[in-house]
Amino acid sequence: MDPARSERAGRADQGRDGPRTPDASPELPLALKILVAGGFGVGKTTLVGSVSEIRPLRTEELLSEAGQTVDDTQGVDRKTTTTVAMDFGRITIRSGLSLYLFGTPGQDRFWFLWDELATGALGAVVLADTRRLEACFPAVDYFEHRTIPFVVAVNCFSGSRTYGAHEVSRALDLDLGTPVVLCDARDRDSGKEVLIRLVEHAGRMHTARLLDSVGPGN
Repeated sequence: MDPARSERAGRADQGRDGPRTPDASPELPLALKILVAGGFGVGKTTLVGSVSEIRPLRTEELLSEAGQTVDDTQGVDRKTTTTVAMDFGRITIRSGLSLYLFGTPGQDRFWFLWDELATGALGAVVLADTRRLEACFPAVDYFEHRTIPFVVAVNCFSGSRTYGAHEVSRALDLDLGTPVVLCDARDRDSGKEVLIRLVEHAGRMHTARLLDSVGPGN
């Protein structure tokens, strides 16, 4: 074939379809690990179940008489089951971004599982019940001491007094900047908004730590 004709054919091809560029690599999906923590009976299993787009994995057992001697059930007298390992669910926040939710057990005797569950977590949601606010103190302390980003989500139970975010933050003596949001753990949209706030907060914290590690002038 005449080289000149070959070159002209190539230019004509390019004129019709534009310059040929390599196919762009597809964006890899991102999966983030989130913990859902808090006191016994505060609504962790409910929150994971309400937002999960898959059938949630649950490890609930019936409360036993033996457990009543070690578990504080005050204020949750009608609760008949308890999480003994974890709850698990998944939600897609947007295209390419999914959250894997791990609900932690609330009783003191299962806290040995927390370190394992917290490994690799982006952050945590600490659910709080204003009728038993002290029940979430251990979770708040746990994540503060390990510098794991978290938000406090106040589960607004029917019939309970409503407190503002600032009042809850002051009562829990939270570090400045820790978000407090009001939510209904039964409502998917409400739970999803809590998770979005956590991802945003964790993103800001990780960015700030990265800048601090680089230091000025580098």
